[in-house]
Amino acid sequence: MRERYHGRMSERPRQQLPRAFPSFIETAIHLFSRPLNAIWKHGFRFLFVFDFFALFISLVAINLIRFGRHRPNYSLGHHLIGFSLVSIFLLLINYFAGLYERESRIGNPSWFPRVSLALAVGVTTIAVITLFTDRYFMPRVNLVLLLLLGSLALTSSRYLTRNLTLRRQGLARVGIVGPQEAIRTTCSQFESNERLGEVVATTLDTSNIIEIVSSHLITDLLFLDIQTFDTAYPEPLGELEELGVVLHQRVSAQETLLGLRSIHQIAGIPFTRLRSHNLAIHQRRLKRLFDLLLLLIVSPIVVPLIIFFFIYVRIAAGPSFIYRQQRVGEKGKTFTVFKFRTMRLDAEADGPQTATLTDPRIIPSMSWMRSMRADEIPQLWNVIKGEMSLVGPRPERPEMAKGFQADIPGYERRTELPPGLTGLAQVHGRYDSAPEHKLGYDLQYLVNWSLILDIQILLRTVWVVLSRRV
Repeated sequence: MRERYHGRMSERPRQQLPRAFPSFIETAIHLFSRPLNAIWKHGFRFLFVFDFFALFISLVAINLIRFGRHRPNYSLGHHLIGFSLVSIFLLLINYFAGLYERESRIGNPSWFPRVSLALAVGVTTIAVITLFTDRYFMPRVNLVLLLLLGSLALTSSRYLTRNLTLRRQGLARVGIVGPQEAIRTTCSQFESNERLGEVVATTLDTSNIIEIVSSHLITDLLFLDIQTFDTAYPEPLGELEELGVVLHQRVSAQETLLGLRSIHQIAGIPFTRLRSHNLAIHQRRLKRLFDLLLLLIVSPIVVPLIIFFFIYVRIAAGPSFIYRQQRVGEKGKTFTVFKFRTMRLDAEADGPQTATLTDPRIIPSMSWMRSMRADEIPQLWNVIKGEMSLVGPRPERPEMAKGFQADIPGYERRTELPPGLTGLAQVHGRYDSAPEHKLGYDLQYLVNWSLILDIQILLRTVWVVLSRRV
């Protein structure tokens, strides 16, 4: 590790930000910093409070501007409750849009477009609810004004909280990994703009990167070429992210042809954010909420089908028609998965075996269920319990997963999410696709996850089931 900057940086005082707040506010921040840091670690954000008051005050201001003292004939309490409910609803939209995730101290995209898009979704949702329920939460002109004024207010609250965060935590402490010439160029860019952060260490390789990151308290690590990134995948990238280090990969001219969407600039250089764990907390919770809501919506159709399958399997397969098996779930934890039994009772008398398309162990009258994947229906109970999701990488048996992990680098990343009833590998691949090919689909799903992608996979699954494609 070449500590090009460390010796010089340690001799000078920590960079001071310009005074942005009165002294009494800074004193209050200092007194409450410890308890605030504690609740921060449990998911609290100053932005929750700032955004609520920003939206609430915006609604009050819009009402006063439009109506003055001659407001509509509602009580003050009615207005306060209505404004509070609308503000809380918009906060939820912002949360699921990812506006409250911890962000890097450098290289963040502009807030205004993201805030405006989330607020547009919230305002449109309120308008649709108003249209179908015939209950007017507020006039339509007020909704348009809320979109404009609210976007400005929420953007301002983010600049305020960012200044508070920088006052409490300081500027970014940056480490750089890459070729010597690229390091020299990047360091010169940081020297020309000290507000970007402090470059505290540089290195040509990642052999002892964990030790250096810990000793220099690095907050952001920049990879300047793909070769150094290759040496860090899948570890120590995962461990670095567990330490809270934000990882950035420089994007070359050739790599832009890959169609990368989330590119940001640091010191005038294009980077993309690296995530070894690809789904943020708000995305995981949104995915779980989607699963439960969809199950609730389709339950009038699904429940009669489940009853029919239960009766059929009991007649065709006889007793013990529910098959229980251990599978590897989220974070490598094992759980019991439920399936309709489609094979003979002695199917694994000689030990676990991988099923094939023409497996002689399959009960003849149950082969159609297996080809339609209907034997997986009892796993809806696993979804309700939270052990599985509707969409995700299919869970493997522990003994199979252990062998795949030994043979295929990065295989364990499949367990970053709850396993699914169906997945990208199931709708694009085949039943007997090679594990490494299925892994490629699974990792693409992790990187590109969205609710739209889940819906697309579920719709494709319906076609796969009906066409009995295997």
